[in-house]
Amino acid sequence: MAQTLERPRIDSTLAEVVHSRRAPEFKTTATKGTAATTGAKSTAATAATTMATEQHLDAFLEYLRTDKGFSGNTLSAYRNDLRQLRVYLVEQKVDGWNTDAATLIGYLFRLKEQEYAAASMARKLAAVKTFYSYLFRSGVVGQDAAAGISSPRVGRHVPQTITVDEVDRLLNAPGKRLTPEGARDRAMFALLYGTGMRVTELVSLDLDALDVAEGTVRCTGRGGKQRDLAVDERTRSALSQYLAVARPVLDRGTGVQALFLNHRGERLTRQGFWLLMKSYAADAGVTSAITPHTLRHSFASHQLGKGTLLRDVQRTLGHANISTTQMYRLAPAAPAAV
Repeated sequence: MAQTLERPRIDSTLAEVVHSRRAPEFKTTATKGTAATTGAKSTAATAATTMATEQHLDAFLEYLRTDKGFSGNTLSAYRNDLRQLRVYLVEQKVDGWNTDAATLIGYLFRLKEQEYAAASMARKLAAVKTFYSYLFRSGVVGQDAAAGISSPRVGRHVPQTITVDEVDRLLNAPGKRLTPEGARDRAMFALLYGTGMRVTELVSLDLDALDVAEGTVRCTGRGGKQRDLAVDERTRSALSQYLAVARPVLDRGTGVQALFLNHRGERLTRQGFWLLMKSYAADAGVTSAITPHTLRHSFASHQLGKGTLLRDVQRTLGHANISTTQMYRLAPAAPAAV
């Protein structure tokens, strides 16, 4: 008769998890000489294990990048999550990645004790489950220790948006800085809000992705999927001024093909954009909570508020599933522009 395995759950008691993996006790009577030799061998073994675990992690992330089309930000988050798990496994004296469900549940309890949000725990568990499935299929581990662990339920997230008036103030703020950077930021903010693209998509744009005359821009989203977006007249005007006057100054002869450049003539980064946005929000007196995706969230919410069809907003945002777009109906209704 086939044995039925009980499905481990995160909300099991911590005592049960601890008692299920109590380590055996060993007695040692090593002499000074053998202790030194053993210590050297142990150090070498630890170094080899560390190298092997990093190689497995690198191979896994490369698989996610090439086969699954994961974004750079997601890959970075997964790397941090799995390194955090590895630290815990080392504390538990686990060799490499070979472990069991009880130990992984103990790790989840550790995260709970550290008061991680449910959404963060869900992402970390997703990284662990995907990783162990990969390790098992690859023959690195003898069992998929995470297969039976259920994910925590995460409440529906309500996107943070700002009002139409706050958007206007934020978009107009760069115009007060009569510098090449000010012209760049005016064009950048207008393009971001006018199309609803992600910040990562925005800073990844090259010059050949934009057709100002036709009023279109082609951006590459998650999984390498491309979509063509319409550019409104306000944004076209800001982009034309940036390209004609400001970008040649920022270029500094570097020849970089990125659409948006920093003061060194290099591609503007996502982190650089975030610092700029916080600065302009303060200048514009926007006191609402601001995140790198604030303009994207606000675009979607405002479009739905104006009566744009949900399917059209989904297509513009590049969402694979329409349920992701539906969350913008939960956002506070934006007041109409006066």
